[in-house]
Amino acid sequence: MAEKVEKPEAEWKEKLTPEQYHVTREAGTERAFTGKYWKTKDPGMYHCVCCGEPLFDSETKFDSGTGWPSFYQPAEQGQVIEHKDSTYGMVRTEVRCAKCDAHLGHVFEDGPTPTGLRYCMNSAALDLKAKDKK
Repeated sequence: MAEKVEKPEAEWKEKLTPEQYHVTREAGTERAFTGKYWKTKDPGMYHCVCCGEPLFDSETKFDSGTGWPSFYQPAEQGQVIEHKDSTYGMVRTEVRCAKCDAHLGHVFEDGPTPTGLRYCMNSAALDLKAKDKK
C-alpha cells in the first residue's frame, strides 16, 4: 500500500463532482439503479475516484439485483478497509478506500462463491479503466 492520501476538504470539493463528494467524503449513497456502473459489463479495473487506487477487478463483478455495482472480492488484499457502521438504525460493515479513506459502500455476507461476500459499491466512488488489449 502506498502512502495515505490526505487533502483539505476544499481540495476534495474542487476535484470531485457534488455527487462524488457526497458519497465518498460524506458517506452518502447514490439511489439504486441510477449509478453509471450498476449494470456495466465492460472489462477493466475499478479505481477509487478520489485517489486512483485500483480496488475491484471487473472479473469479480456480478449482478446482485440490488441496483449497485457488486463484487465478490477486492482486487488485492489491503486495498479496502472495513468497519462497523451503525447509522440509520442498522448494523452494517462499511467499506472505505485504504489509501484515501473514501467511503465506497458496504459489504454483506450474501454474495456468490468463492467468497460468499457482496461488496455493494457506489458508482460515484468508482472509475472504471478499461483493460489493456494485448
